[in-house]
Amino acid sequence: MVTFYTCSFLKKLYASSLECPRSYDKLRVDPSKPNCRLLVTHDDYSMMSKLPKEKTSVVTILRNPIDRVFSTYEFSVEVAARFLVHPNLTSATRMAGRLRSKTNGVSTLDIWPWKYLVPWMREDLFARRDARKRSGPSSQDIIHNGATFQVAGLTNNSFTAESHEVRHCVLKYQILGEYVLEVAKKRLDNMLYVGLTEDHRESATMFANVVGAQVISQLIASSPSTDPTAKNRSEQSSSVPDFKSDTDHHQIFRTGRKARKISSTKDVEATNENMTVGKLIEAYETCISSLRKAQAQRRISSLKKISPANFTKEARLQVPEVVLQEIKSLNSLDIELYKYAQEIFSKQHKHMMKKLVGADRQESVFNNSTGAPWDILWLSIK
Repeated sequence: MVTFYTCSFLKKLYASSLECPRSYDKLRVDPSKPNCRLLVTHDDYSMMSKLPKEKTSVVTILRNPIDRVFSTYEFSVEVAARFLVHPNLTSATRMAGRLRSKTNGVSTLDIWPWKYLVPWMREDLFARRDARKRSGPSSQDIIHNGATFQVAGLTNNSFTAESHEVRHCVLKYQILGEYVLEVAKKRLDNMLYVGLTEDHRESATMFANVVGAQVISQLIASSPSTDPTAKNRSEQSSSVPDFKSDTDHHQIFRTGRKARKISSTKDVEATNENMTVGKLIEAYETCISSLRKAQAQRRISSLKKISPANFTKEARLQVPEVVLQEIKSLNSLDIELYKYAQEIFSKQHKHMMKKLVGADRQESVFNNSTGAPWDILWLSIK
C-alpha cells in the first residue's frame, strides 16, 4: 500500500535523525535516539502498551473491507509468485533465508501480516491446494475482520497475551465480535486523524492540514531562530494552506506533552525550511505518481510467473456475487468499523473546512506552538 510516509509527508516534516528505528517486524529501540519522534510500524494497537499513553497520539487510514481482502490476497500472491523461479518450495525457502541473513534491511517476509501470508501463499502456489485459499486457518486468523482486530490490538502479532484466546472466541461465538468492534470504535475516536483509502485526495489534504500544519509550527517553534520575523512568516505560511484537494491512507502518531530537547537543531531547520502545507501536498503528488508506476511494473513482472493471473479493478468486477457476499459475511465487523470511520472522516472534514473559512484563517488552524513537539508513531493497517 502506498503510504503518506513513503511519499514524503512525514519525511518532509521530520529529519532522519528524528526518526525512530523502523519497527515493521517488531518494536525496535535505539538508545542513541532517545528523543526520536516518528515511529513506523505494522503492529496492531497493542503496541501502545509499550509507549507512554499521555505522550502518544494515533492516526490511521481504513480501507473498504472488500477491497482490503482483495488487495491482501493479490499482494500475497504477487510476492509469493516471485519465488516460482525456483524449482521447488525447499529451494525457494532456503534462498529466501540466505538473502535475509545477508542484508540489514527489513524484508517483506519480516513484516506482519506478510510474514505469515506470503509463506502460506508460496506453499499454496507450489502445491496448488486451491481449497486452502478459501477456508485455510491463515485467512480466518489474519485476513477476515483484520482491520477491526488490528485497531483493537488483538491480531496474532499482538503484545496482549490474551489476544489469541479472545480472537478465537470471537471466531467461535460471533456475537462476541460486537464487544471487539466497540473497542475498535473507541480507539478510532481517540486517534488524532482517521483517513480513508478510497478518499485518497481528500485524506491527503486533510492530513497535511490537520497534522502537517501543526508539526511545521511546532518544529519552527522548537528551533532557536535569531530572526523572529522570519519565524512568524514561516508559521503563517504553514497555517495558510495553498493546497489542491488531495489524499488517502492511515497511520498512528505520538505527541509529547512535556517539551523535549531536539537532538539536532540543524536537522530541524533543514527539514522545515520554507515548508508549507501546499509544498507537502505538491511533494506527495509527485512522489505517488512515480511510486504507483513502479509498483505497477513490479506487479506485472511478478504475475508473469503465474499467467494468466490478472489482478485489476476490472477483473474484480468479474468476481461472482456469491463470493462477494461470503467476503462481506466474513468481514462484518470490518464493514461496521469502516462505516464508523466514514462518519469520523466526514466530521473531520467539516471541522477543517470551518476552520479554513473562519475569521482566523491567517492563524494556524491547529497551532499549539507553546506546547511540546510532536512524537509520531505510525501504524499501517492493510
